[in-house]
Parts: sequence; structure tokens; C-alpha cells
Amino acid sequence: MKRLIVNADDFGYTRGVNLGIVRAFREGIVTSATIMANGEAFEDAVECARANPGLGVGCHLVLVGGKCVATAKQIGSLADSEGRMQASLTSLLWKLSVGSIRQAEIETELRAQVERVVAAGVRPTHFDSHKHTHAHPRVMEAVAKIAEEFGVLRIRKPFEDARALLWPVFRGGVGSWKQRVVALMAGANASSFRKIARRHGIRSPSHFLGVTATGRLNRQTILAMIGAMRDGTSELMCHPGKCDAELEQSATRLKRERETELEGLMDSDVCKAISEHNVRLINFGELG
Repeated sequence: MKRLIVNADDFGYTRGVNLGIVRAFREGIVTSATIMANGEAFEDAVECARANPGLGVGCHLVLVGGKCVATAKQIGSLADSEGRMQASLTSLLWKLSVGSIRQAEIETELRAQVERVVAAGVRPTHFDSHKHTHAHPRVMEAVAKIAEEFGVLRIRKPFEDARALLWPVFRGGVGSWKQRVVALMAGANASSFRKIARRHGIRSPSHFLGVTATGRLNRQTILAMIGAMRDGTSELMCHPGKCDAELEQSATRLKRERETELEGLMDSDVCKAISEHNVRLINFGELG
């Protein structure tokens, strides 16, 4: 049996992103989204979640970009005096590697983010992380601990299937090679991730797709992924959205690309392919 979770990241980033995610759920193949507790449009995302109860909503845990949810004094090694977290993934990874970020403060910030989501009335189906920071063992340790605390034992396994790196549909363009490097670097931590997951009773889909295709996830790519799906449960990460003025002015590199993803996720041939390939669409709440 083939089961597919189509998860839209960055729920709460901007209103345009929220609008795109809701459309991709209502009119396309998106089944799940992960909400950013520190997002500028967090409250709007909460309202969207309430209006669309069939959409599974998890926590998109953030350690890179934006302001912290905990107070700056509580997490002085993770954020500056104004509460701004690390500006880049590279900066975060370097500080984690040299030990300048305290483990307790990672837990404090991530716990505060989950608490804000729960206090808003959203019951998380799962956890994942912005920029896949939980691929790092120290972050995964914190995420797994908090997952047990909140009884949310489903976490994204952020390691793309190796053969996805070789698919012809991804060839060409500097961007595709950059994403391949990101996927390969994350994969170096796969063994540690599995050990931590087993110790805490964490469950994840068997297969993960979307890292290599980030920014290039169009109709053709999605159709290729559906056609190559293996038995078991897969997660496809995506970033649909409407590119409004708020998104244009934001720091994300994904702007017009989000509209391309939205179109692909709602494409009639994509929806038809799901049926033709006997793929069952589910969300993380249905992951046994």
C-alpha cells in the first residue's frame, strides 16, 4: 500500500502563505501543514486551521530566523538581546558544533513554541523544523524530549531518499545542486536520528521527499514523484503560497516559487495521478 502525506511548511509565515496552503488543501493534494509559532501571520494561520479541521496541523519548530517565543533572557546563547535568533543555518550549526549554545535553552525555546501553538487551540499532529535543524543530533534530542512531554510522537524524518538525488527531472540549474548538497549533509546524521527516535518512541514516515526539489517543485516534478513512489508511507514537503507584498519584502528565498508549487499541487493531472497510482492521501494524525 502507498500512503502519502503532503505537508506544507511555513504555515503562519505570511497571510499569502496561509492562503496558498489552504487553497492547496481545499483544491489540491496537501493534507498537512506545520505552523510557525513565531510567524508574523501566526494568528491568521490559527484561524485558517479552525476553518479547515480536516487539515492536519503540526509544529514547524524554528531556531533560525525571526524572533524567539521564549524571553531573550531565557535563551541568551540562542538569541540576541532583542530576541532575534540565528540569521542563518550555517551560523546555528557552527555554534552547535563548538558548544556555544546551551542545550537547556534549545529546549526552553522549542517548548515555548509548542506551548503557544497548544494555547491557541491547535492540537499538533507532529513536529518538524525550519531548515531541518532537527537533523542535528542536539536539536533532535531536544525535539524528541519535548515530543514525549506533549505526547506528540510523530516527527519528520528529514532525510531524502537517496535515489531522489539522481532523478533526471532534478538535473540542471545551480539551485538543484545546492539542494542536493543540503540533502546529503543532512543525511550524515541519519543514524543518530534513528537512535534518538527509537529511544523516545518516535514514529516517522518511511520515505521523505522534497528537499532536492525545494524551489523547483512544479507539476512535472510532482508527477515524477508520484510515479516513483514506493510502498509504505511517504512524506512530500512543499511550500505553497501566494506571493503578495508581505512575502516579497520578507527574508525567504522562496517567493514566486511558492506560486509555482501551489499550481503544481492543485494540477488536475497531479490529482488524477494520485488515484491512478493507488496512493492514499493521509496526514500525520493517521500515521500508525
